[in-house]
Amino acid sequence: MSWWKPKSKEGTRGKGDLAEQIACDHLEQSGYRIVERNFHCKLGEIDIIARQGDELIFVEVRSKHSSATIDPVFSVNRGKQNRIARAAQVYLDRRFRRPPFCRFDVVIVTMGRPPKVEVIPNAFGT
Repeated sequence: MSWWKPKSKEGTRGKGDLAEQIACDHLEQSGYRIVERNFHCKLGEIDIIARQGDELIFVEVRSKHSSATIDPVFSVNRGKQNRIARAAQVYLDRRFRRPPFCRFDVVIVTMGRPPKVEVIPNAFGT
């Protein structure tokens, strides 16, 4: 089966990094200030942490490679939301005595020339 090639983690990670960079650029152009990227803890990961005014925003980035594929927002299921929320709580506990108002956004990046970016503010609650 020489035609079959498994997806490499490096290739997938590289595409994810590119989607995150496109998302960051778009968010900054939309008035967000990027605070941190790829926050990791034992409980999960947060792709982007940003500020917009007084709000702290935890951003999950999803990418797709054509408009014909299933919307990746559906992959941010309840389990993924819970992992992001737990990681967000760890971030808040480490960085703030009094946490600011927070929300969770999802950014969908459809890869292409040019890429299309859709921001879903307050995409889920805890």
